[in-house]
Amino acid sequence: MDELKDAVKRKMSFAQTMRAVLWSFIGLRKGADHENDMARLNPVHVIIAGLIAVAVFITVLIFIVRAVVGNAAA
Repeated sequence: MDELKDAVKRKMSFAQTMRAVLWSFIGLRKGADHENDMARLNPVHVIIAGLIAVAVFITVLIFIVRAVVGNAAA
């Protein structure tokens, strides 16, 4: 239980966490940077950033599909 409390108190800002999550979506990350982030990331921030990134990704895909289908039907 103490490990979980320590993990939540990690010192990485939400913006830094969001950047790390976006890099993970792309899949391009240096091993040293990844290890450094894993030691400093707040798990709560990772979950929130992941949900935001997924929502934005799905929204962009929906707009792209609507644009393509709308132009093809016309």
